[in-house]
Amino acid sequence: MTGEFDFEHDDEYPAYRERCMGTNVNEQTLLATDYLNHFNEVVMTLEMLADMPELLEEAQMWQPKDYKDHFRDSTIADKELAVEAYDHAPPKFKVPFEQNINKINHLITTSVERLSSDIQSGEMELVRLNAKALSQVIQRLMDMCSANIHGSETTMDQSEIDNIIGSSPHDDGAKDDQASAQADIDALFD
Repeated sequence: MTGEFDFEHDDEYPAYRERCMGTNVNEQTLLATDYLNHFNEVVMTLEMLADMPELLEEAQMWQPKDYKDHFRDSTIADKELAVEAYDHAPPKFKVPFEQNINKINHLITTSVERLSSDIQSGEMELVRLNAKALSQVIQRLMDMCSANIHGSETTMDQSEIDNIIGSSPHDDGAKDDQASAQADIDALFD
């Protein structure tokens, strides 16, 4: 059913749109940006691993958490509305959002494994290069999720991820490490 909207939605969508006005839940997409907080802390932790390898255990404790569970455990005022509205989010926004979330979950999990291996090998410069590149990709995917929450239908494909990783600045002395890091990161998506 589309009605006054130019996209598919269920019969309860207009009522949820109205309920979301003036809340933390986007009234067009019925999605909320607070969910992205679930990823922010682990991304910061990954970025600090080269200087503080003792944070690895904290990064290893991170687990994917689905949208509704995040809000059930949340303290934000609109958490019940966020949980209820999610089932009525139009596929035009929800599908790319979930695709991006799946990529983030996979990338964080495999990044922690990769960085753990790098730390165990004692190659802290490689840890730094990998952590920086991986964090940039995760952040870009989070930006895509934010765009989905605010009405975009975009996702990131593998070539975009490769371009972001490949454009990471590095000095000439680190080219071999960077090539190794790039190969390792590419393998995360195979």
